[in-house]
Amino acid sequence: MTDLLHIAKAFAPEGSPMDATPLGKGLINDTFRVTTSSPGKQYVLQRINHSIFKDVDLLQDNIVKVTDHIRKKLISRGESDIDRKVLRFLPCPDTGKTYHFDGESYWRMSVLIPDAFTFDAVTPEYSFFAGKAFGQFESMLSDLDSPLGETIPNFHNMTLRLRQLQEAIRENRAGRMSEEEVAEILEDMSMYADRMCLAENLHREGKLPKRVCHCDTKVNNMLFDRDGNVLCVIDLDTVMPSYVFSDYGDFLRTGACTAPEDEPDLSKVGFDMEIFRSFTKGYIEGTKEFLLPVERENLPYAACLFPYMQAVRFFTDYINGDTYYKIQYPEHNLVRTRAQMKLFHSVMDHLGEMSAFIETL
Repeated sequence: MTDLLHIAKAFAPEGSPMDATPLGKGLINDTFRVTTSSPGKQYVLQRINHSIFKDVDLLQDNIVKVTDHIRKKLISRGESDIDRKVLRFLPCPDTGKTYHFDGESYWRMSVLIPDAFTFDAVTPEYSFFAGKAFGQFESMLSDLDSPLGETIPNFHNMTLRLRQLQEAIRENRAGRMSEEEVAEILEDMSMYADRMCLAENLHREGKLPKRVCHCDTKVNNMLFDRDGNVLCVIDLDTVMPSYVFSDYGDFLRTGACTAPEDEPDLSKVGFDMEIFRSFTKGYIEGTKEFLLPVERENLPYAACLFPYMQAVRFFTDYINGDTYYKIQYPEHNLVRTRAQMKLFHSVMDHLGEMSAFIETL
């Protein structure tokens, strides 16, 4: 506790830090609520996961550029209560940077938005809110003229993920290539490999732009007020240049799946079209000011892309001997692969229906 309060002081918050308690259920960063001696003043102190976000300076520079741009947009629109609609990070007085290095770990501190809530439930209503909020987030940043760096390089690069799979197959470190099921899965994946690299191909041809995207579009990455209105998008670590397919497809991979991503009973795995319609309606509404026809018409492809990409990543890890994802049992990554491929095929079965629905919006 003493160390946390000492670290909090480095950001010179209003009042003296008095208490620090764990906040939230984040899987990446350690997060604490800091209360100070100044009445009503609370802050969010986070230890940045330096093993994932290796360039902290770039990470925080991205976040500052994004939050400053959104803040200016809100001011120009005459919005009220702006400090509840965009995050504000404190700079350290001694460096001017919005992070502090204590000799072992990197930290940052933001102002806690009071009376704000997150929700984990993926319902049609919240899916609509998520689609609209993330679409508006992209829209507000569509004219950002300060370039952002990639906090996790090639995070959603399908071509790279397939290349990593081929390397795993050649090296066969765990000796699993002789397994009959491995051969069957590989044959299934190979049938769609070229088709799933559409985004990179369109970008090379100059037809598909990269946008500023959130790249971690979950329902619980939004703050709501007590009346159920979306205040702002949070968890900005992965905000970076990407295709809009990242924000659209990544949400649907988890939000519209009828089972957990490691469900062993494949009969339970499917694609929820009600969630798809709600999220898509919100997303199209939020992006109407900038979304290009090539982006809009390929949204069904994006819904297919992300379960396929995740299946490739799980499968690659299985072939490599489970060196990246944590597993609970020896075949866990293989079970995950099967579930994601089942989801992929379920989404593929709805391609025509998805396109027809998007045409109506």
